[in-house]
Amino acid sequence: MEYNISEVIDRLTLAMMEYDKGDAMRIQHFIKVHRFAQLIARCEHVDEHTQYVTEMAAVVHDIGIHPAEAKYGKSSGKYQEELGPAPAREMLTKMGIDKDDIDRVCYLVGHHHTYSNIDGIDYQILVEADFLVNLFEDNVPEHGVDTALERIFKTETGKHLLQLQFKEKYVAGK
Repeated sequence: MEYNISEVIDRLTLAMMEYDKGDAMRIQHFIKVHRFAQLIARCEHVDEHTQYVTEMAAVVHDIGIHPAEAKYGKSSGKYQEELGPAPAREMLTKMGIDKDDIDRVCYLVGHHHTYSNIDGIDYQILVEADFLVNLFEDNVPEHGVDTALERIFKTETGKHLLQLQFKEKYVAGK
């Protein structure tokens, strides 16, 4: 399939904003995760197709939050992973995205809170981008940032962005 990454991501971003309309916090979150994922992928020099899949996954990664809140009354990572792939698949199918790409994005949505057995650079980048945003949004203390740096971050770009973001506050000297 011929695709223009920017055009597809813009269309997907607008669709996701429509999906989350009225929930500025969620919209702001996925926009930030997308931008970090885009930046990490570019700086890590992933191929164009991996860039495309990574960016799509970053935009829709938390699509399971609203279904989880409706079904379980909370939006834990486990419930997001359980309930996110179906609406992601529906949204991406309506956009005419290739089935194999939809399958991979849905896999990433269904695993983005699982930090063991990360099986691809797209998965690693999504996890790191989400962590960069969550560490800030959740005001995680110094030991949490250090733990994330040691256990989660693998890409040089992700590590650098974490240090840039938290260096003065937490990671001085590392």
